[in-house]
Amino acid sequence: MNRRDFIIQGGSALSLALISGKLMVEKGTLRKFGCQLYSVRDLMPKDAKGTMESLAKMGYKFFESYSDDPFWGMSVAESKSFLKDIGVKMISTHMSIKGYTDEMVAKAAEVGLEYMLVPFIGMQPDMDAWKKKADEFNELGKLCKKHGVKFGYHNHSYSFAFANGLKGQKVLLDNTDPSLVCFELDMCWSEAAGENTIAHLKEYGSRYELCHVKQLVAKAEEGQRPKQTDLADGVIDYTKLLRAAKDNGMKYYLVEQEEYPVDSLTSMKHDATFMKDLKF
Repeated sequence: MNRRDFIIQGGSALSLALISGKLMVEKGTLRKFGCQLYSVRDLMPKDAKGTMESLAKMGYKFFESYSDDPFWGMSVAESKSFLKDIGVKMISTHMSIKGYTDEMVAKAAEVGLEYMLVPFIGMQPDMDAWKKKADEFNELGKLCKKHGVKFGYHNHSYSFAFANGLKGQKVLLDNTDPSLVCFELDMCWSEAAGENTIAHLKEYGSRYELCHVKQLVAKAEEGQRPKQTDLADGVIDYTKLLRAAKDNGMKYYLVEQEEYPVDSLTSMKHDATFMKDLKF
């Protein structure tokens, strides 16, 4: 190859690389996504293994569990073997504050969970109460860190509501140690609260490692609970939200749905298709 051909071919390759890079920035897909098992809470107590197998076949690669027994009666060895057989990693679980014991966190670590998350604390009455929760989170973070697990908090809309002159979510973010406490952003609830989720991610994105992806039929009127639906059929534009999440370091994307047009498994199948096809 002469010098001229080399320069031409090299220039073409560089142009292609630049174009490809631009497209990668402008458009993205999620190769792997998961789900919160609470989405199928009507089925899990009856047949946990069968339900998880069904979700795995739909394409969900990560599970987030819930309940006081996030392993559904299985031992550490059985949990690891079962999850490996169906090709899914359980990355996290929701656990009420009272459930955080040394024994439980140790078991979570043995199974391979990366995160344990408090899903609900309720609206706090004032700044001091929110700060007290932040202190409690820091202590739970120390317990989890001892076992190599990350502790985190999952928001609802009340966390983003402006009440008593403050937003609780901001108090928690500003008063927890980033080395001990991370956050899971439920985008449905931040949107329902009227938060500018994209702006919030730009400011605090480094604190969020997981997110919940679920859909609203419409924004609720004041004092009413918003109604949920399948991901393809609502008002939240996930092309924009997931682009912002990815650009700001989000690691795990988890589908959650609590209300269904038909039934939970049908909705989860529709949601899996939406996630596979989504380009953002």
